[in-house]
Amino acid sequence: MKPLKNRKYMYIFIVIGLVFLVTSCLPGSLEMTSDKPAGFFKGIWHGWLAPVSLIAHFFNPEIRIYETYNTGWWYDFGFYMAIVGGFGGLSLARKKSHHKDNRHC
Repeated sequence: MKPLKNRKYMYIFIVIGLVFLVTSCLPGSLEMTSDKPAGFFKGIWHGWLAPVSLIAHFFNPEIRIYETYNTGWWYDFGFYMAIVGGFGGLSLARKKSHHKDNRHC
């Protein structure tokens, strides 16, 4: 019975660690500056974390969904690619239902 208790604590530790890892890279976390703007790959990362950023913004107004210090078009492209691929791609992964072909007019 003791190994199950230790496993439970291990899972809790992993989840807490992942939360800290993800929230440390949110837009507006003062990591990016005008001298070091966010690029294409940060745009992808921020697009994937957009729902987390929205929730975190309620608790910390400095956290934003979109990084203001960015490289421009490349950041935008990565951000929107992640938004569309992360959310719109879910509908493409679902199985298509098989409907009978109704050719009666």
